[in-house]
Amino acid sequence: MSDRGRRQFLKTATLLFLFAREASAQTNSSVRAEFQYQGKPKEGMNCSSCLEFIPGDKDLGRCRVIPGDDEISPNGYCTKWNSM
Repeated sequence: MSDRGRRQFLKTATLLFLFAREASAQTNSSVRAEFQYQGKPKEGMNCSSCLEFIPGDKDLGRCRVIPGDDEISPNGYCTKWNSM
């Protein structure tokens, strides 16, 4: 394989990987609505200080009380915020 063909292959593979990762992200909008999830903190309470928050590899994480949702912001808030 030539250098040009190898570069094209790597570009295509990288784009496919990023697209697949993006496509696998999920939100649980019905539970978010039920618990009044918002992407910003409320009165000093945020997801990163909640015991139910599970940090992700990058910016977003998951929450034990919002199943099937892997796009929870560490700066978010919901009514199930728990510090105990």
